[in-house]
Amino acid sequence: MRQHAKNAAVTGFAGAVLVAGITAGMTADAGAESTAERRAPAGAAQDRAKGEARAQAKAERTEVLLTGTTTASYFWDDGSGVRGDTGAPASGRPMQKGMFASPSWPMLTKVRVTYKGRSVTGFIGDRGPGEPSHRGIMLDLDTYSFRYLQDGGRPKSKYDAGGGMGHLKGVTYEVLEWGPGRGDRGHPKPFGS
Repeated sequence: MRQHAKNAAVTGFAGAVLVAGITAGMTADAGAESTAERRAPAGAAQDRAKGEARAQAKAERTEVLLTGTTTASYFWDDGSGVRGDTGAPASGRPMQKGMFASPSWPMLTKVRVTYKGRSVTGFIGDRGPGEPSHRGIMLDLDTYSFRYLQDGGRPKSKYDAGGGMGHLKGVTYEVLEWGPGRGDRGHPKPFGS
């Protein structure tokens, strides 16, 4: 009887140890779950950040349809009559940052311009430059884009880019998408040709 009681005591002790071990394991598992749950939002944020980085990299790898170099000038033509502007841009879109003018490309053509390591992507929203295009100045950039490319600064006003330069020589242009508007695809041609 004593042996049976001793075995029961050992079994009871072993059972208690087993129950304690299971309970400790469950507690450890629960702790791991709560830690994993706490880490999930950070992991989700990292996944979102990686997805955004992939999308940005894809956008930067956009196919370039045409590339070349030219001299660029600047303009701002909002129809106010200030500084000789002639009216609303030819595309019918309001004057804005990222609006460029070409003497020949189709309206709404998407273009990336680069100068001394700075790039701006915009669209052809107006015609111009006029007579200067016969001297090799084939792009007019809005004053904000022009000044940013020039030195990273901001224009003095919408009508004056400032910075002491009226032209940027050696601007690289890349056509990313031809627009649906009127105009000629291919390298820019002088106004009226």
